[in-house]
Amino acid sequence: MSSTTPDEARVVSASRDVAADAATLFELIADPERQPRWDGNDNLAGAAPGQRVTAAGQVFRTTLTTGSVRENHVVEFSEGRRIAWRPATEGEPPAGHLWRWELEPLGPSLTRVTHTYDWTQLTDEQRLPRARATGPEELRASVDRLAELAESSDPVTG
Repeated sequence: MSSTTPDEARVVSASRDVAADAATLFELIADPERQPRWDGNDNLAGAAPGQRVTAAGQVFRTTLTTGSVRENHVVEFSEGRRIAWRPATEGEPPAGHLWRWELEPLGPSLTRVTHTYDWTQLTDEQRLPRARATGPEELRASVDRLAELAESSDPVTG
């Protein structure tokens, strides 16, 4: 039995218009090696090179600041527009939460970025406190860091 209350927001998101093209932004998101540079949760320590996501069904691995390894199962993918993954402890099935990034081009160098955390299927009692602590502000921190990186003079190599 879950201790989640019925009125608890289990899907949170943050959006921002970023002065960068969707392709640049997507490259920063879809390449796990680049994710620690914009992670607003300060949760990611690193990821091996060569894991650039190109399709749903792929799994990429990241190392957390705690030293744990996460296997991230890509469940949604549209090049340049949308990517979502479900994290899992190494060797285990996904725990039931999802991270999604959506990019909407508004012009040649302007993109609306929406970052969503969905924990509607999370049932692991040990993970619920952290899920509850992840709100729009935490998501906005990642969006803001991504924007800062993408709007820099050389976002990809930075």
